[in-house]
Amino acid sequence: MDDATLVALARSGDGEAFGQLVTRYRRAAFLVALSVIGRPEDAEDAAQEAFLVALERLDDCRSPGRFGGWLMTIVRNRSNNLVRREALRATDPIPFSARSSTPTPEKEAQLSELREELARALAELPEVQRKIVLLHDLEGWKHREIAQRLGLPAGTVRSHLHYARKSLRALLRPDA
Repeated sequence: MDDATLVALARSGDGEAFGQLVTRYRRAAFLVALSVIGRPEDAEDAAQEAFLVALERLDDCRSPGRFGGWLMTIVRNRSNNLVRREALRATDPIPFSARSSTPTPEKEAQLSELREELARALAELPEVQRKIVLLHDLEGWKHREIAQRLGLPAGTVRSHLHYARKSLRALLRPDA
């Protein structure tokens, strides 16, 4: 039987007809895949995958008499896809020293401990100094804005900020 007859039978659900197409084109499909991929085991996988795709899309074959050419196009495409996937996998390994944007559990623990120490040190400051440090260093307010908010002269705000930072350094680094 010719390809057109086998394709027509396969489209109507005849598994035997598609089996004959597979038998007829198995070697050609393998050789085309091998020419693209270069490794026999991968070429075999690409050819088998191409036959599955051809079976699923048999209705898309516009010229059943040219089934072989249509199938070889699918084989080439599947083979090229496999080569691209393998190229992605074959990239250089990530160096062990590469940094992650996600902090490690150890780094999280250190940050948590540092936050606790800072909170304790801030709690030891007089209230006005604590407010000024938080507004200036954490919120980014200017001396003038803090002075207006707290009803203090700008020079006094600068002085409080200086002494608050000096106290925080002493509290956070007692041995320095």
